[in-house]
Amino acid sequence: VPEFTKFSGDLSPSMGIKFSDVPNGLGAFSVVPLAGWLQIVAFCGLIENTGFTFTQRKSIGIMKDASMTGEKAEPGNYGLGWIGAFNPIKPIPALRQRKL
Repeated sequence: VPEFTKFSGDLSPSMGIKFSDVPNGLGAFSVVPLAGWLQIVAFCGLIENTGFTFTQRKSIGIMKDASMTGEKAEPGNYGLGWIGAFNPIKPIPALRQRKL
């Protein structure tokens, strides 16, 4: 996979590892510290448990996502707006019904 860009700065200042030192692919496993991988896994677990809200746990369940757990559940509608840019749009029921 070609590298088009890399972050500037330090990945781990205490260990002296820069982002430019991390290779692509499987080689990254040996360069990134264990604490970094644990932080990535913990963040993914937080996203999975809260369903993108970060304020309350949701019972997502098997073969469901966070958009299917509310009273007005619409699969795929996370309430984040167009392209998920965290710009909630005002719902227009007639328009939403026509588009669904």
